[in-house]
Amino acid sequence: MPGFAAIDRDGKSYEIDATRVDALRASMRGTLLGANDAGYHESRAIWNAMIDRRPALIARTIGTADVVACVNFARETGIAVSMKGGGHNIAGLALAEGGLMVDCSQMRGAWVDPKGRIAHAQAGCTLGDVDRETQVHGLAAVLGFVSLTGVAGLTLGGGFGYTSKRFGYTSDNVRSMTIVTADGKLVRASEKENEDLFWGLRGGGGNFGVVTDIEYELYPLGPEIYGGGIAWTADNAPEVFTLFDKVVAAAPPELAVVCVMRIAPPAPWIDKSAHGKPVIAFFVCHTGKPEDGEKLLAPVKAFGKPVGDILQRRTYVSQQSLLDATQPKGRRYYWKSEYLPRLGSDIYASVQEHAKRIVSPHSAMILFPMGGAIGQHANDHSAVGNRDAYYVLNIAGSWDKPEDDTANLEWARSTWRDMKKYSTGGTYINFLTEEESGDRIQAAYGSNYARLAKVKAAWDPKNMFRANKNVAPVG
Repeated sequence: MPGFAAIDRDGKSYEIDATRVDALRASMRGTLLGANDAGYHESRAIWNAMIDRRPALIARTIGTADVVACVNFARETGIAVSMKGGGHNIAGLALAEGGLMVDCSQMRGAWVDPKGRIAHAQAGCTLGDVDRETQVHGLAAVLGFVSLTGVAGLTLGGGFGYTSKRFGYTSDNVRSMTIVTADGKLVRASEKENEDLFWGLRGGGGNFGVVTDIEYELYPLGPEIYGGGIAWTADNAPEVFTLFDKVVAAAPPELAVVCVMRIAPPAPWIDKSAHGKPVIAFFVCHTGKPEDGEKLLAPVKAFGKPVGDILQRRTYVSQQSLLDATQPKGRRYYWKSEYLPRLGSDIYASVQEHAKRIVSPHSAMILFPMGGAIGQHANDHSAVGNRDAYYVLNIAGSWDKPEDDTANLEWARSTWRDMKKYSTGGTYINFLTEEESGDRIQAAYGSNYARLAKVKAAWDPKNMFRANKNVAPVG
């Protein structure tokens, strides 16, 4: 029987005995797909269309036993292995060329213990899956901004969202994780079990194995909050940035304000006269009492002449999906990102200048708020680090056609080269693109990198899990 063509963990082509592939297929309750099988291309299609790698095998797992079988197969055969949860990572970490993709996207169970205020989420859950289940009980986990994002990738990279100034990174609010490690063992990591692994998992990405379950701490929140979006024409940007400063400076932990400069999309909430023209917008979420949010944000609603305003009482679930339409699957994405220690007139002037140069109507300059509860822990509380940052600058390139790659990549890269001078020196690991490795990964972890490499050596000494933003094991 002819061998099965694959690529090993060192990037070399080789063949796997076809009988071993058949044995893996027979051992799974899920489906093992090759390139010629129905469903293969659907499974390998991820959010960022810039990434077009082809795994040799895709294992569509439906339970932990399937994941264990896949990890054992990868270890024994030497095939490169990658993991897919939501498939939403900018760098396309779900796909390893010629490797085995462990596709957990069908594992989407989420269970809530309202009395204990915890939720368990399987590896394939999206933010929306967890939000919908927790909001039934008036509870919420600390998650990100786009409901279609996978919880596993978000959490393993640290994670932040509208509630992070109030409660910390997503990973700060994890009670435990269950993971299949390189030796094929199912291990639970928490503050009381395998503490070093738990430390590394909270920010260290997919470096240690395949996470199958995450236990989140929940907080009373919703189901109604005050939030939404409000936009002004870009010629009002200097005054709007002054407003942004005032709002952020006076904001209680319950209030998060994201500032965006972009070309206005043809969204129904934006006046038609502004469609296709540069705008500056706030995306706002107040998770305290809705009436407090209304009072606090009344000056924002009354400011200038907005070209769009949907600041209102709404469900928390609707707030969490407010930005989904700006991030559709299958568009081409390229980001550059830096942590910022401050904002100010010089940074605002640079943001405005580069926003004027935006090539695609889908691209944006985004300022995410940090600080608050994130900085209340020591920097080495978990691997994620960078707790000295007060904002995240995201230079978010987004466009539709491959022929527009050159112009859009140049805009993002040249903007980043200029804006990098304002950085803390750190960057967010989940925002690193496919090409960023080495010193950029070290910048994301900062002083935590050396310890992370030691944890990697303890749990994956042969660097089996390297199809990621890789931290090489010490020694």
